[in-house]
Amino acid sequence: MTDDEPYLTRLTNRLLDGIERLPADVRARHTRYLLEAQNPDGGFSGREGGSDLYYTGFALRSLAVLQSLNPDVCGRAANFLRAKLLGSAGVVDFFSLVVSCYLVPLGGGPDILADAPPDWRSRVAGALEAFRTADGGYGKTPGAPHGSTYTSFLVTLCLQLLDRPTPEPAKLAAYVKSRRRPDGGYVEIGAMKRSGTNPTAAGVGLLQILGELDDDAKAGTADFIAALPAPFDGGLRANDRIPAADLLSTFTGGWTLDQLGSANRLDWDAIRDFALACQRVVGGFSGGLWDDRTDVEYTFYGLGTLALAALMVD
Repeated sequence: MTDDEPYLTRLTNRLLDGIERLPADVRARHTRYLLEAQNPDGGFSGREGGSDLYYTGFALRSLAVLQSLNPDVCGRAANFLRAKLLGSAGVVDFFSLVVSCYLVPLGGGPDILADAPPDWRSRVAGALEAFRTADGGYGKTPGAPHGSTYTSFLVTLCLQLLDRPTPEPAKLAAYVKSRRRPDGGYVEIGAMKRSGTNPTAAGVGLLQILGELDDDAKAGTADFIAALPAPFDGGLRANDRIPAADLLSTFTGGWTLDQLGSANRLDWDAIRDFALACQRVVGGFSGGLWDDRTDVEYTFYGLGTLALAALMVD
């Protein structure tokens, strides 16, 4: 059976609980950084270029877990999102748009979807089916020859947010299970032999949503992620051949073990220290100790990592 609580709701509530335990100055620093990152058109940028749905979604999610969404921020974000509502986009942007549209009203902004055509949710769900691939997953582009583990996960999250069922869930579950490797993790591309942290998090999350994650898969995944801490910096690596940790892998790996009930297999003091080393005095997080720039995406991962660590470390 599937979990009655939507995946993103469970994630957000968990992070809210952890971030409330962080020092006030840490929360204030990153709130200020995020608020100052909003562009005049209401959106948020990555490290280059103008406002982007992907980064806008991460900025709003970060402000939400910091409990710092407000009517001004959300009203301006709504203007940006409305301009994107009827455009075409890939799965990643679809996901970012839908998440943002749900967050804006929570912060006192307008209900953007109230202005959408009555069949907008069904149209989005139908458009997502154009990404379905013959192997049972969802590809990065319409008509792709093979599915992507991460894209398949995002499609399923979108459908949850839209309150639409996942078409052919058994076929999708079989596809994800085919991406599991003997090392216990999952791969993004079918031809790959060695698992990665982030496709593993996506694969496990998707199987959890579908109610198809068995005990053997849980144990294998826990073993795989527990072996990924970097030897020198304390965070988790994207795979076992990379020497340095990054915040994305640290967050997704830590969250996955938390959901599997195996978070105690990680050194959370070391993980917390790694995340703290990635934050900047002026706010924001870089991708790792090797990175000298910050952005709103890694700020979400940094906040998420600190939140999980706060829940684990006395």
